[in-house]
Amino acid sequence: SLCINTTPFKLSNLTMSGQFSTHIYISIVAGLVAASPVIFYQLWSFIAPALRTNERRNSRGAVLIVTFLFVLGVLFGYYLIAPLSINFLATYSISSEVENIINVSSYFSTVASIVLASGLVFELPVIAYFLSKIGLMTPSFMRKYRKHSIIVILIIAAIITPPDVFSQVMVTIPLLILYEISIGISARVEKQRKMSAL
Repeated sequence: SLCINTTPFKLSNLTMSGQFSTHIYISIVAGLVAASPVIFYQLWSFIAPALRTNERRNSRGAVLIVTFLFVLGVLFGYYLIAPLSINFLATYSISSEVENIINVSSYFSTVASIVLASGLVFELPVIAYFLSKIGLMTPSFMRKYRKHSIIVILIIAAIITPPDVFSQVMVTIPLLILYEISIGISARVEKQRKMSAL
């Protein structure tokens, strides 16, 4: 179930097939997460033949790493970001005369979007690896724009969390760690490329 245990409101259904459609939607999202190892393996099987022998050897365990990061991001999104975001959005009010009546499909699509987006964000080190491999990203570029990246991460954290410092820090720290890991991965790729060019 994608339902957050700390939901501070009662969900409503406004259409005849709303609950059934929502159940199908939840099953699809859960199926995507559960099948992520197989999906990533199939993607890798498609990409691997285009790589050189040494590149395939250096990329051994890629499916395991990609799957681990995705699942870690999904868990992070579900247990940390989603409850904070749902509690903030559901209780936010522009006027005491306006009552929040949350549609069940809107609720679950919001949770699913947060969870899947978190899973994809946690793939940042993998994206940095492949962009560095093809020369589109360098560690010097990432270091040069580190301050800009920190500002962007803080803005993202401020948007998806309630307006308190603790929540923003809880979201910001993992994203900053991922960015620093990505710089290290990019530096390693650049070093390997220079050594192979000698």
